[in-house]
Amino acid sequence: MNPAWLELPVRSAVPELRRALDQRGTAVLAAPPGTGKTTLVPLALAGLVPEADFDAQAAGPRRVLVAEPRRLAVRAAARRMAWLLGEPVGERVGFTVRGERKTGPRTVVEVVTTGVLLQRLQREQELAGVDIVVLDECHERHLDADTALAFLLDVRAALRPDLQVLCASATSDTAAWARLLGGADQAPAPVVEAHGIQHPVEVVWSPPPRPVRAPQGLRVDPALLEHVAATVRRALREREGDVLCFLPGAGEIARVAGMLAGLRNSVDVLQLHGRAESAIQEAALTAGGRRRVVLSTSVAESSLTVPGVRTVVDCGLAREPRTDHSRGLAALVTVRASLATGRQRAGRAGREAPGAVYRCWAQFEDARARPMPTPEIMQADLTSFALQVACWGAPGARGLALPDLPPDGAMAAARDVLTALGAVDAEGRATERGVSITRTGLHPRLGRALLDGAAVVGARLAAELAALLSEEPPRALGDDLAAVHRAAAAGRDPYAARWRDEVRRLLGHIGSAGDPRPPVSPAEAAGLIVGLAFPERIARARAGRGSGSGSSKPEPGARASYLMASGTAADTAPGSALSGAEWIAVAVADRPSGSPAARVRLAAVLDEAAARRCAPSLLTEREKVRWAVPAGSRRGEIAARRVQSLGAIELTARLLADPDPADLRAALLEGLAAETVSELLTWPAEATALRQRLAFLHRTLGQPWPAVDDEALLARADQWLEPELSRARHRADLERIPTTTALTRLLPWPAAGRLDELAPERITVPSGSRIRVDYSADRPVLAVKIQELFGLDAAPQLADGRVTLTIHLLSPAGRPAAVTSDLASFWREGYRAVRADLRGRYPRHPWPEDPTAAQPTRRLNQRK
Repeated sequence: MNPAWLELPVRSAVPELRRALDQRGTAVLAAPPGTGKTTLVPLALAGLVPEADFDAQAAGPRRVLVAEPRRLAVRAAARRMAWLLGEPVGERVGFTVRGERKTGPRTVVEVVTTGVLLQRLQREQELAGVDIVVLDECHERHLDADTALAFLLDVRAALRPDLQVLCASATSDTAAWARLLGGADQAPAPVVEAHGIQHPVEVVWSPPPRPVRAPQGLRVDPALLEHVAATVRRALREREGDVLCFLPGAGEIARVAGMLAGLRNSVDVLQLHGRAESAIQEAALTAGGRRRVVLSTSVAESSLTVPGVRTVVDCGLAREPRTDHSRGLAALVTVRASLATGRQRAGRAGREAPGAVYRCWAQFEDARARPMPTPEIMQADLTSFALQVACWGAPGARGLALPDLPPDGAMAAARDVLTALGAVDAEGRATERGVSITRTGLHPRLGRALLDGAAVVGARLAAELAALLSEEPPRALGDDLAAVHRAAAAGRDPYAARWRDEVRRLLGHIGSAGDPRPPVSPAEAAGLIVGLAFPERIARARAGRGSGSGSSKPEPGARASYLMASGTAADTAPGSALSGAEWIAVAVADRPSGSPAARVRLAAVLDEAAARRCAPSLLTEREKVRWAVPAGSRRGEIAARRVQSLGAIELTARLLADPDPADLRAALLEGLAAETVSELLTWPAEATALRQRLAFLHRTLGQPWPAVDDEALLARADQWLEPELSRARHRADLERIPTTTALTRLLPWPAAGRLDELAPERITVPSGSRIRVDYSADRPVLAVKIQELFGLDAAPQLADGRVTLTIHLLSPAGRPAAVTSDLASFWREGYRAVRADLRGRYPRHPWPEDPTAAQPTRRLNQRK
């Protein structure tokens, strides 16, 4: 055996770990990255390490299953363990990932992805022949790992109490795991800690020289990437050893690698991510002769060891799943990395010697960062999870020991999808079809498309297209799935190789013997498979960006807007090959922040017949009576049609001669809400005056006097607009409603008998004139000529004396001369100035010195 294992710090913790597992059956191992927890611990537990303190060979080797969150980590861990044993992979140490397996008859340590472990548990719950299961990197809180742990604890409780389970974490936050593994009624599971040799790491704060935009969706500001590349160059100048640079995704890695192209004469620039070629992955995980810059996603945070690193450059971003359940869109988004993630990344610089981390943000920004990453179960699409637990026999995850319970809303959305697929019954239990879908190892939507599509397009074409959708193709291949299929079939790159492996795996599930000649072309098949997987994302081109239901075939290559069956708008990118199609089925889409429309990333062309075939459950025919505004008009009208729809997409429509009265009424109320009661109904002066008087009483006295604003009148339409509303069929019928008569239906009885007393329409002034009161303002106004109020010492009062009329005193020409609510004060103090100003202009009108004793009049002075 390679003596390198003797230098691994975790070695000293193995005896305690073995005792803990033998005594309790479960344990938690806390060991920082680089201590050997991923490689030495499984070998020791299997009895493959020749050490007297923890040698299990006397009792025979034990079979150990190690679950890793990523395929790259699976292969790397298996290679490292095999190297320690001095053997090739596939002897005593093997691995299994989706579509690839390297094991043999002597294999006792098998490394698998958590997804493979779940599939194995679904097929054989007892895990016959397996003695120990190690869940590595459990702190990362991937959904598959949380689910696998819950299933394993179920197995221990009901079937295999002898099965040992170990959770290995790169952090010291282990108390919750210990409680979970210990069980509800028992003491927490033992926690064993292994302390690595962590050298000091200097933190260098390196914010961008100018502000950068926050990430949106998958978009990262190019200015930040330029700064990261500049920081890598700075680190190479200022530090020794290799540089490990963390970026959120493969696209950002490729762009930064391009910016560092000038370094390649002296430095190897390596791109480490899940899609990288195996030779590149091997080079990144093996110390070389030349100095290296390793550009990596989060795979290098804890799952993998990159030797030779003395400096870390951290961009501060990470990728997390997000699901828009209302629109049925799930995608990865770029977010600010948590503080725990930052510590994990920085620790990579101090593994072998003192190092440094260059953080590409300002220190004060840490105050806004989350302490820990958000568990995937709290924000991901839970459709696969919901089917997994249903097939396990725990619908809704009831009774499972999960670190966090799934959100109710996400589980409800998942159940709706699974019910539509026929994968679960009304009680949420898995159907036979659901079990078949689960065994494909695909997302339930893709599993349904594979199984149902094989009978329509042929097994091979169905497998090829489902394989393309199971791992999103490189963006460089475009957004047309048919074109991507042609490129993959002709390709010889690593992606094409992985795709062919997945096709072979899927054909093994559905069989291809005697597969008939496909009845459709590959392009037609692409639309059918996507439509079967995502029926609510079948979309039809819109005539414009408005909400109308019309459609027209867009110009090829132009940016096009579509309406999906779900009701969400979706836009293709400018220059898209899809944009000439009237119908598409959207496989991948996201929604930019602040945008009302989704952005199409990958889709396939289909026609209406295929759309109907893929989504029969979305086909409806119903009477549709609504208030609509015709194009080019501002006046709405009743539109009554019988509409056949595919979800939100109207397929056909014909006029309804006799719509349902209840639907008509609802549409008329919709019109009143859209155009307002004040605008749509006719309001003669008498009706307006009555409405203003009622509004005044409601403001002043409250109940029982009703509110008569637009919103209140609409809410009580059944009280004051009947029976006219029930007889109306068109806009003109609403316009003919006698609003004066209608408003009187809202008068409260018996208080209505005091309407003229509390808010009189007119007031008789001393001259004998009956002057109309204006209630249009907040305070009622009486506009009257000065001469008609002679002898009146106080302004009239309304609403039982609560409001004094505001009097607009007019000149003989009817122009305002003064405004007052205190008439006595005006006669004493204001009248003299008004008299002096107006008597010369209006000499034929009386201007007595004492207006309080003068005779009021509407007439002129008699001529002498």
